Amino acid sequence: MPIDPSLAPRRRPAGWLATVSAVGAALTLSACGGSDSGPPQLAAATPAKLAACNNLAALALPATRIASVAVVAATGGGDGQPALPEHCLVRGRMNERTSAVDGNAYAIGFEMRLPQEWNGRFFHQGNGGLDGTVVPATGPIGGGGPTTTALAMGFAVLSSDAGHPQPSPFFGADPQARLDYGYQAVATLTPMARDVIKAAYGKAPDRSYFAGCSNGGRHAMVAAARYAKDYDGVLAGNPGFHLPKAASAQLWKVQQYASIASRGANGLPDISTAVTPAEYSTVAARITARCDALDGAKDGIVSDVAACQAAFDIQADVPTCTAGRDGSCLTPVQKNTLQRLFAGPRLADGTAAYSNTWFDPGVAGKDFALWHYFIAQNLDPGSVSLIFNTPPMPVGTFTATPPLQIALNYDLDRDYGKLFATSGVFTESSWSFMTPPRETDLATMRDRGGKLMVYHGTADGVFSAADTARWYDALQKTEQGQAANYARLYLVPGMNHCANGPATDQFDMVTALVDWVEKGQAPDRVIAQARGPGSAVVNAEVPATWAPKRSRPLCPYPLVARYNGSGDLESADSFSCKP
Repeated sequence: MPIDPSLAPRRRPAGWLATVSAVGAALTLSACGGSDSGPPQLAAATPAKLAACNNLAALALPATRIASVAVVAATGGGDGQPALPEHCLVRGRMNERTSAVDGNAYAIGFEMRLPQEWNGRFFHQGNGGLDGTVVPATGPIGGGGPTTTALAMGFAVLSSDAGHPQPSPFFGADPQARLDYGYQAVATLTPMARDVIKAAYGKAPDRSYFAGCSNGGRHAMVAAARYAKDYDGVLAGNPGFHLPKAASAQLWKVQQYASIASRGANGLPDISTAVTPAEYSTVAARITARCDALDGAKDGIVSDVAACQAAFDIQADVPTCTAGRDGSCLTPVQKNTLQRLFAGPRLADGTAAYSNTWFDPGVAGKDFALWHYFIAQNLDPGSVSLIFNTPPMPVGTFTATPPLQIALNYDLDRDYGKLFATSGVFTESSWSFMTPPRETDLATMRDRGGKLMVYHGTADGVFSAADTARWYDALQKTEQGQAANYARLYLVPGMNHCANGPATDQFDMVTALVDWVEKGQAPDRVIAQARGPGSAVVNAEVPATWAPKRSRPLCPYPLVARYNGSGDLESADSFSCKP
């Protein structure tokens, strides 16, 4: 179906043509196997069988206590959970200590799951949020409602709590716990995991992979920069690799919503009244109406999100309320607030304090609202005050102040610098310990033949996909247009934070990454599927007008899934990755 001329973009983002041309050249080079001077091809992993599981209980490793070892029988899956093979479960703790700063006990808790039939690969699972919990080490493969796991695929999988025992921000009072959360736990765990694998199978892993989403995606991006010699392939989903800035921006968002919200019984603003779900649905519908056909098909998916930012104007395209608010319109003050909010926070001198957020139909998603309303006012005040600010807010002051009040009291111009500060025993700033150093210098990964795949939902409510796209643009500039030979970004239209939203959000990035690392098969597209009625884990936000298992190609940025002009609109086969 041809594009409606009235929906044509008014302008393209600056540098768009140069970026597309550079990526196209790199993708062509990669598809042809690269040049003679390209990175080396890494050999494929070879399988092995698990020796006696119980023998691992007596394993002696530096600064490590093996707490338990057990054989776990195979499971058949069900209730939306993928089947798991028989495996050995090893649980333990590393670097047990009592903090000289806050007096609390700390350790790096972990578990490893070692399949009986091993594929020769190690999978380091990066977990989300504040960590603080040893999530079962099954190995996420990317997207929502996955049909399999890294463990089921034969990987030996490691999961950890990143060095603190609770998923709460109070560990921010301890300098070492901050560093472990940021990056040092990964450095500590990696050699231990390799030793356990060698003891279990009689050899070290042939290939090692790191994967996670959200904060786990941040862990993955940090690993790609800091520990490229340890990992052959890295998968970073919706990465919060600028997490201190993003968390600070969350408090700023609370203030924007509060400025137009009604007051609750406690006298504080009820920010959920600022823009209701019905009003956000109206915004989403107007974005779809303006931008849907920019990819060549009116199918309810805005694939060309970059063009959409130029085509959509919240002031002109969303109806203005002339009477009361009924969900079908926005008041002028609501429009101005959302325009400011999506443009992103700035300091008084005009400096961007984080990033803009893209207008995308997924802004009506429940997960988008969760991050903007509940998490921003209830959880992010603790993260900013206790972990990312230096020095941290005194615990007594924090516990005595309602989180919403902390968010409302946050002064961007006064407090933003605390993200980059050091003080006393806190000798490393949160920006230093949380982010990838020299984030566009991935030469170590490139030169040893490693590969990086990044995916990001375009309607992420906390970590901006626009920010990730700018990182990739900067990487392309550093690599003189050849970054796609070893690093690729895939935008997932409509997807919220790691999953959900009106999106084809079910996909397997791990298989694509392994094939790229070990077979040289560059992932020129990754097929994603919707999770409509009948799926093992249904995504209730899949529109009823879509086929339940609609599929689409996820394309290497900045290429876009464009309709070929004929064929089934529900099938990925009818779409190609094009500028």
